[in-house]
Amino acid sequence: MAKIEDYAIIGDLNTAALVGRSGSIDWMCLPRFDSPACFASLLHTSEAGRWLLAPAGTPEGGNCTRRQYREDTLILETEWEVDGGSVRVIDFMPVRDDAVDLVRIVEGLSGEVTMQMELVLRFDYGRVVPWVRHGEHGISAVAGPDSAYLTTPAPLVGRDKRTVSEFTVRAGERVPFVLRWAPSHEREPRRINPLRALEATEAFWLEWIGRSEMTGKYKEPVERSLITLKALTYAPTGGIVAAATTSLPEQIGGPRNWDYRYCWLRDATLTLQSLLAAGYTEEASAWRDWLLRAIAGDPSELQIVYGLDGARRLPEADIPWLSGYEGSLPVRTGNAAAPQLQLDVWGEVLDGLSLTRAASPDGSVDSSWDIQVALMEFLEGAWDQPDNGLWEMRGPRQHFTHSKVMAWVAADRMVKAVRTSGLPGPADRWAALRSEIHADVMAKGFDEKLNTFVQSYGSTELDASLLLIPRVGFLPHRHPRVAGTVDAIQRGLTDDGLVLRYRTQSGHDGLPGDEGVFLACSFWLVDALLGIGRSGEATELFERLLSLRNDVGLLSEEWDPRTQRHLGNTPQAFSHFPLIHSALQLHQGEAHSSDTPLHRPKHPGRASGSTLRNDPRLR
Repeated sequence: MAKIEDYAIIGDLNTAALVGRSGSIDWMCLPRFDSPACFASLLHTSEAGRWLLAPAGTPEGGNCTRRQYREDTLILETEWEVDGGSVRVIDFMPVRDDAVDLVRIVEGLSGEVTMQMELVLRFDYGRVVPWVRHGEHGISAVAGPDSAYLTTPAPLVGRDKRTVSEFTVRAGERVPFVLRWAPSHEREPRRINPLRALEATEAFWLEWIGRSEMTGKYKEPVERSLITLKALTYAPTGGIVAAATTSLPEQIGGPRNWDYRYCWLRDATLTLQSLLAAGYTEEASAWRDWLLRAIAGDPSELQIVYGLDGARRLPEADIPWLSGYEGSLPVRTGNAAAPQLQLDVWGEVLDGLSLTRAASPDGSVDSSWDIQVALMEFLEGAWDQPDNGLWEMRGPRQHFTHSKVMAWVAADRMVKAVRTSGLPGPADRWAALRSEIHADVMAKGFDEKLNTFVQSYGSTELDASLLLIPRVGFLPHRHPRVAGTVDAIQRGLTDDGLVLRYRTQSGHDGLPGDEGVFLACSFWLVDALLGIGRSGEATELFERLLSLRNDVGLLSEEWDPRTQRHLGNTPQAFSHFPLIHSALQLHQGEAHSSDTPLHRPKHPGRASGSTLRNDPRLR
C-alpha cells in the first residue's frame, strides 16, 4: 500500500481524486467530496476500486521516475523512464460545468513504451460491482444510482470484473482516457475533447493563481497551498472541506480515524485570513456566505461542523467491509463530533465575520449583524460552562482554557464592531463581560509554578492551542506569560522539535492509542516564536516544516517523527492555512528590514493583504 505522502490531488471544485506515484488513482468520491467512493483501494485493496495507468511490467506499487504539477495548476504530470523509452501520464479534472470528467492522457516522450491500464469501478465504497457493457467508444457501467462511461481509442477487455488494456505509445503520440459520471437515471453525458479540456483547465488555474498578490521567498509554497485550498472548495456553495479523505489514521493501526470531508466552522478565521491576505476576496466572500447560511437558526444549536451545503446531520457510521489503511480500523463516514459543545466556535465565527467586515469596502454595513448579536447573547450565558474543546474531546467536558479565550475574542470583536463600525449593541455590557472572562482565564488558566497557561482549569496539562493566545489579541506577544507558555510547550509538548496537540496519555480525549505531531500546531509555534522576538528559531522551524511537504507540495494532518511519514487525512486544509499565515509573517519581517514589498497589488480599490497584515490579530 502506498504511503500517504505518495498521493497528489486533482479535482474539479466539486470532488477530488488522489493519484499515487504508481500511477494508480486510489480514492475518488462521486459526484461530491462527501459522496460514496467509487475508488476506495486507499482504505482496502484494489478490490475496493482503483484506476491504474502505468508502463507494463511496472511492479505493483512501483513508483514513477518523477512527477510534478504543470506550472501553477492542478494538472498532474507523472513520468516514467523504462527500457525502450519514456512516457508521461497527464491527470486532471476539468472544472465542472454540467458533468463530472476525469481525464488521463498518455503521452509518449521518447522511444516506445508498452502501457497497462486497469479500471476497477466499485461504487458505494467498494461494495457494489457495476454491470458493464462494451460499446463503440469504450464502456458503460451502471449500478443503483450511479453510472460511469469510459471513452478511449485504446483497446478494452473485460477480465475478472475489471476493465484492462494494453497498448503501445511512441514519441509524440497521445492516447486519452476520459471517465465520466452521471446519475443512472439520466442520459449519458456529452463527450468532451480531452485535449481542449486540458487547455481550458490549464487556462483556468493559471488565471486563478495569476490573481495572487504574493511575491518573495515563500511565493511557491504559499501559492501551492492556495491552489490546494481552492481544490478543496465545493464551488456550488463556497464551503471548504477539511480534507479530501476519510479514515486515514493518526496512528498506523490505531482507531483515531475520522471523516474530514466536511466544513468546520473553526476553519473560518484561518480560511479568511489566508484568502484575503493573498487577494482572493471572491473566495473569501463565498466562504463567508456559506458560513452565514450554515449558522442561521437557533444560536444555541451552533455546530462545529456542517455538510458541504450546510447540512447538520452527519451521522457517524463504520464501513465494515473495508480493512482500513494499513489495517487501521474502523473506517468511518460521518462525524459524531458535529453536535458537541465547543464554545470556542462562537469566538471563531464572530472573529471571522469581524475580519471580513474590516476588509469590506464599507465595513459599517453588515447584513449579518442580527445573527452575530444572537450568537453573542447565547455566549453571554454559556461561556462559563465546561465543553469538549477545539480538539473534539470525547471524554468528560472540561473548562478548556482555549475555549474561554475564544469567548473573550467573541466579546472583544463585538465591542469593537459597535464602537468602531457604529453597529447597534450593548458595548458596555459586552466590554464588562470581556473583562470578566479575561480575569477568569488569568486566574484559573495559568499555573504559577509551571509558568504556563494550561489545557484546562485546575490541570497541569499543556495544549498547543495556548500558542494562539497572543495571535487572537488576548495578551501581547511580549507578555511574560506568553513567553513562559512558549517555553513550556517547547520543553513538554514537542516530539523531535515539532508540536503535539496535547499528550494523549492523559486520557482526557476518551480514546485509546497515540498520534503524530500536529502540523498546524507547529506552524502556530513559528508564529509565536516570531512574535516573542526569536525570528531565527521561527525561520528554522518554518523551513523544516516546508521540507515535510511531499514532492508536489502537499501536507496531511500529522507527521510521525519516528517513521518519517505523513499521518491523517490528506491534503489537510488545516495544515495549509497556517503555512500561508506563517509565511506572511516571516516575509513581513523581512520586508520591514529590507523595504521589500510583501505583495504586488493588482486590483486597485480592492481589500488587499496589506490591510490584514496591519491588523494586530494577524501578528
